[in-house]
Amino acid sequence: MNNKHKQFPLYQAIKDFKNNKNNSFHVPGHKNGQVFVTEAREDFQSLLAMDLTELGGLDDLHAPEGVIEEAQTLAAEWFGSIHTYFLVNGSTAGNLAMILATCNPGDKVLVQRNCHKSILHGMELAGVQPIFLPPLYNHITERYTAPSVEIVKKAIKEYQSIKAVILTYPDYFGEVYPLKEVIESAHAEDIPVLVDEAHGCHFSLPYIDIPSAVQLGADIVVQSAHKMAPALTMAAYLHIQTDRINQQRLSNYLQMLQSSSPSYPIMASLDLARYYLATYTEEKSNRLFQYVNSIRACFQESEAWIVEENADPLKLSLRIQRGYQCKAVKQLFEKEKLYPELITDTHILFVFGLEPTVELSLLEEKLIRIKDSLKFAVDSGTIEDKKLYFNEQVTPLALSYADMQMKQTKWCKWEDAIGKVAAEAIIPYPPGIPFIAKGERISKAIVEQITYSFTQQINFQPSNRESGLYIYT
Repeated sequence: MNNKHKQFPLYQAIKDFKNNKNNSFHVPGHKNGQVFVTEAREDFQSLLAMDLTELGGLDDLHAPEGVIEEAQTLAAEWFGSIHTYFLVNGSTAGNLAMILATCNPGDKVLVQRNCHKSILHGMELAGVQPIFLPPLYNHITERYTAPSVEIVKKAIKEYQSIKAVILTYPDYFGEVYPLKEVIESAHAEDIPVLVDEAHGCHFSLPYIDIPSAVQLGADIVVQSAHKMAPALTMAAYLHIQTDRINQQRLSNYLQMLQSSSPSYPIMASLDLARYYLATYTEEKSNRLFQYVNSIRACFQESEAWIVEENADPLKLSLRIQRGYQCKAVKQLFEKEKLYPELITDTHILFVFGLEPTVELSLLEEKLIRIKDSLKFAVDSGTIEDKKLYFNEQVTPLALSYADMQMKQTKWCKWEDAIGKVAAEAIIPYPPGIPFIAKGERISKAIVEQITYSFTQQINFQPSNRESGLYIYT
């Protein structure tokens, strides 16, 4: 590894500035932590001293020429991209920017239907015509995965003048698919591929046997550094891979979508996350996988769940057996101060970090107590076999985004919504993948799925939609 990757230029500049004990006659108003709520000062002090602004020697995210440019260049070299941008407004800002920079109003794009809500928002802002690619359903894990390569190839041939293919890789559960084949199919028609790789930043490590979308040649890849690498929440990377992307246009949109007062702690954490990944050793990796295997062994052997095999070794998903309430099982975990990342009506997902963080003996004790309490999670009601429904056909929206702007809306009860066009997205969160997208025609199957999910106490955005939703008239 090049010795320069053992540096962290942006973090070092911030640290040097802090240690210089400068007097603040500039924003932010906490004045390097000197003006703050007394009761919280001790907890925040070290971070406040690094919460700076565009001062001499600290560069400017929106016109980098110094330490930020140097840090982004190091990131590009490590991840293997032509150029890497630091994002302080999360992968959401990157997803919005990549769509706006690549597409014009009215352009047709192919998009994976089970995408994050930020992808749908980006397409709406861009005014494109989305053609939804249906995901395949895995009957063993009882989850939707990704569109098949054959479906994508067929859609590219069927729909003319496609301007982009927008995909998610990996999914929330760490599952992957033959992305390289999809990329090659799109590139054969000179169509750029945009990938939301929010959960795959750690795929850049040589010790994880899954290639990143950057490695596989996607034109733009957005990664949430804070999800799987040690970075602050909202820290993300955007990587450009090819000259199919207009970099100047992308930079302009990032300036529009990101704060004009970017967080220096978040940017420093991106510099440090790259440094952490670049200096991650095989010894650390071996210790991590021993730890992960031990954790997985602790979770085995339960009447209430099956421990699934995940492509990403840092994801552990439990498929809750019929006869048990998923939310009640989750509450047993939380009672023991074990907090999972995600719950659905059938799954509980746990996410590991890149180093051991839990003492195995304590975990074993907690799991014994949980298993002894599983009688409190038994579902005494009717056991239903409910499958999340996505349209199994390649399909456009029922209304274009331009048409939606001209339509009036009204409130509609769920029992009357079948056949109507949704004027809002209904989104379980997490994972943030809409059951209904704005502009989609509402089917009987999806109404049944949503009303069932309310009985399972799944959290939704927006809230308070148990009785109905807004539709277009």
